Amino acid sequence: MAVDGKTISSSSIDSIDTKSTSSTESSSTSFIPFSKPLKSNALFGSIASFALFLIVICTINSYDTSNATKLGLMIPSTTILLIALYQVQKAEFHEVQDQDVIDSKQHPPPGYIYREQDGRTVLVKAFHPPKSNRKVLGRPIPMSEVNKHNTLSSCWVVIESRVYDITPYVTSHPGGWLPIKDMAGLDCTDAFANYHPATVYEKLLPGFYIGDCPDAIDSDFIRGHRSIRQELLRRGLFNTNSSFYYLKIMWFLLLFLSAVFFTLTTRPLLGACLMAGFWQQLAFLGHDIGHNAIFHSKSLDTMFGVVFGNTLGGISLGWWKRSHNVHHVVCNSIEHDPDIQHMPIFAVDPGIVDQRELREAGTLGPDGGFWSTYHEKWIRPDAASRLLVGAQHYLFYPVMMVARFNLYIQGFIFVATSWKQDAWWAKRFQKLEFVTLSLFLTWLTLLVSSLPTWSLRLQWLLVSHALAGVLHVQICISHFTMSTYHDRAYSGHDDDWFRMQLATTMNVWCPRWMDWAHGGLQFQIEHHLFPRLPRHNLREARSLVKPFCSVHNVHYHEVPFLSANAELVRGLRDAAGRCRRMGLEAVGGLKGTQIWEGLNAEG
Repeated sequence: MAVDGKTISSSSIDSIDTKSTSSTESSSTSFIPFSKPLKSNALFGSIASFALFLIVICTINSYDTSNATKLGLMIPSTTILLIALYQVQKAEFHEVQDQDVIDSKQHPPPGYIYREQDGRTVLVKAFHPPKSNRKVLGRPIPMSEVNKHNTLSSCWVVIESRVYDITPYVTSHPGGWLPIKDMAGLDCTDAFANYHPATVYEKLLPGFYIGDCPDAIDSDFIRGHRSIRQELLRRGLFNTNSSFYYLKIMWFLLLFLSAVFFTLTTRPLLGACLMAGFWQQLAFLGHDIGHNAIFHSKSLDTMFGVVFGNTLGGISLGWWKRSHNVHHVVCNSIEHDPDIQHMPIFAVDPGIVDQRELREAGTLGPDGGFWSTYHEKWIRPDAASRLLVGAQHYLFYPVMMVARFNLYIQGFIFVATSWKQDAWWAKRFQKLEFVTLSLFLTWLTLLVSSLPTWSLRLQWLLVSHALAGVLHVQICISHFTMSTYHDRAYSGHDDDWFRMQLATTMNVWCPRWMDWAHGGLQFQIEHHLFPRLPRHNLREARSLVKPFCSVHNVHYHEVPFLSANAELVRGLRDAAGRCRRMGLEAVGGLKGTQIWEGLNAEG
């Protein structure tokens, strides 16, 4: 199939016979890198431009003129700087494309495959056999047998038709045990590929290999969508364009300094608006760095995110990583995905409270509700849900306006309980997270307390956090109106990695010049399919994914921002209505009251 002027077909994968590689082959294979490291010209150019920017600002401030005059001089100088950096970014982007794209006629030889390592495309063996056959069962292992080993105490997974008993590794997994529990007993080929570099296949997996799975999920469709990832790797699109982020950092600096400047002078509410914009844009960077999509190093990305993200944004990166990694693996699962578990305020789908549906799924608790594997507690309808869920479509935007305050609290709760967390970053960065989150509260308190009256201080906090709530809206519209399911996916051809992500995720259409306002969240489909792909390459990934969906009749949901919001409100309203019509006492507690009549124009 021809896409974007290049041929995308299953031949990219068909030429890689992962089953034909002899188990006696040596695993000591050197990487063949196709993408070169980025040149440092853009870095030096950005540093020089930033130094010039500081000189200009200091010079302007040295004059004894009014603030308005100084601002009038600062705006054009900053604009010129941003334009210059944008040109640097474009130049480096084209340079990266030229040096990283592999010859379109060059497909991996049999037994080899493209993988990602440190943001670079490498050609490696598709399968690395174990050094010893002591653990190998010596017989085919059917998928039905793998399915039975679906607990942390007996955990088997299938990766590219190979079976691995990773039970001994559960407690050592850097990402914690939650993602493993969600994939235990299943074929996790695509999830594994999108979260692990090439070195893990070569150095870690062979020690857990126990045999082959002859009936692992396979089809032309699956080989086809996996070939899209191969094409992205062939083009070198996992390589980060560093000047893209240099430009972003300059933009963040401008927003933050402008917010502080106006807050401390005569326009404090304008400063609050700019601070909201800064927090929104900073969160996009935190999202990228949480996926190791900037430095492609879990230690460096996490350190950078904790030091700068926590200190300037106040949201714990450790808390976010723990929640978000699970969300990606089991997107929109009622029992497993924390991103749709918002009771007692929101029930994004009636299945969250429908006892009949939960009973049929086998997840109904003894006292109603279901067990959240993420929160490790029962989620049941209660008195609060009786009051709130029936009016959730009215409450959505007001809740989003204050949701950021809850995230501050969640961050400190995560830090306080890091001693019992299992992910590698939880204990390692516990003290640093506490210090950086405390620094955020310190500077925010000092900034707000500098305002002359309590009324103005309260206004500043409400305006800044309410406008920053746009970020929460952008996150929610991506999934709230899409399909949900009970328990786990990846059980067959109808809910493989690709189909599950397309069914549970939507895109927001926008022109290229508005990409900055959405921070990559407008390409949630592509991001969920390829979470380690840098944000600036998601639009190009879209040019491959969308035509593939059209050919295979897979629904690709993409609407403009306002339409997405309208769908979200309708979805919340319909979910609340369906709950009421089912006669559930849990969400019908308002019916017949004056509040109910007022909200629904009855009486």
